[in-house]
Amino acid sequence: MTTLVVILAVLAAATLAGWLLTRRSGRIREIDAGPQRDTGDDVAALGLSRDGPTVVHFSAPWCGPCDRVRRVVDQVCADLGGVAHVEIDLDAHPDTARRYAVLSLPTTLIFDADGRQRYRSSGVPGAADLRSALKPLLA
Repeated sequence: MTTLVVILAVLAAATLAGWLLTRRSGRIREIDAGPQRDTGDDVAALGLSRDGPTVVHFSAPWCGPCDRVRRVVDQVCADLGGVAHVEIDLDAHPDTARRYAVLSLPTTLIFDADGRQRYRSSGVPGAADLRSALKPLLA
């Protein structure tokens, strides 16, 4: 009987830990830009648009959820218009990923037309959340 209770307690703890780790997945959070810095390197390294916001997402061929991010971002960019979309392969550009502290895939960054990073999401962002983050940057 004690063994059964221990097993159930471990399963409950593991389930709770998994839920806590994944509940923030895909949430778009605003970045505190802090002091203004030169964004010329960002524009060159990431291929950012100077005409409007740019959604940059880091992916890899072996990343299953990255396909879902691509579909969501493509759809939102097509719906809104004026939003550039850049996909960066983590395996091909590890230094760029390190520079932006990409620790997991998929990771999505949103930059404004001035090249400043404004939002970040780890996981698959929801289309509505992505739209809400991008609309003010189009104004």
